[in-house]
Amino acid sequence: MDPTRPAVAGVPSPEGAPATPDLGDLMNLSARGDQAAFAQLYDAIAARVFGLAVRVVRDPAQAEEVTQESLLEIWRTASRYDGELGSPMAWILTIVHRKAVDRVRSAEAASRRDTTYHSQNQAVDHDTTADAAHASLEAKRVRDALHSLTQVQREALELAYFGGYTHTEVATMLDLPVGTAKTRIRDGLIRLRDTMGVGT
Repeated sequence: MDPTRPAVAGVPSPEGAPATPDLGDLMNLSARGDQAAFAQLYDAIAARVFGLAVRVVRDPAQAEEVTQESLLEIWRTASRYDGELGSPMAWILTIVHRKAVDRVRSAEAASRRDTTYHSQNQAVDHDTTADAAHASLEAKRVRDALHSLTQVQREALELAYFGGYTHTEVATMLDLPVGTAKTRIRDGLIRLRDTMGVGT
């Protein structure tokens, strides 16, 4: 072993004693492009990186992607680590947290876009809408046409067709002979159809 190389995790010291993992040393070596050192760093931090990621994004699959992105970022930017500003793990977890929060925000934005798109492009139930509009217009036409009837015709028609009463019941309620009630209803219908332009 090269005695000038700092002892790192999993690598025995020159005296043969097992070295204590030192994330700072691993970070410094990774910053110089030492892939073996980064592999050891990876093994030392991967579990904690994933743990933080899954706590933030709450989805194991998403957390795995955040973990990969974070470790790649750590490899690329290891030279920016400054031991005087904090511990290696604090620096690492700051990167992980930022990546995880970005992933959550991105997912929320995508969800909002999907919701907006579906609400704006949802197929309108044209048949139901048209039927409702048609029924509303027809009801207005009938109401307007009813005003063209005489008072006695309107009373008889409203009882028979809107009230649901039989001709006999209409006659009783209006104190009329049944024949007279029927005549008023028939005359009212004829006038109503004429007013609405419906063929008899």
